[in-house]
Amino acid sequence: MLSCRKVVQDADRLLAGELPWYRRLSVKLHLLMCHHCRRYVKQLRLLIRAVPRMHAKANDEEVSRIMAHIYSSEKSDH
Repeated sequence: MLSCRKVVQDADRLLAGELPWYRRLSVKLHLLMCHHCRRYVKQLRLLIRAVPRMHAKANDEEVSRIMAHIYSSEKSDH
């Protein structure tokens, strides 16, 4: 069985579909038994999906809505 360290090293290649079938099988078997690595791979998958959206510029409406939320949160804290 693979170590957690090896799974972490292979996680990005697993999600990109770049692992050979035998290595992919080894990683998936490890993930079945290790909830820590399952959580890591899940978080990495979510991060990879989020990155393209993180760099888009916000429009004026989004900025206004976020600023209004910040101001209302500050007022409720006092």
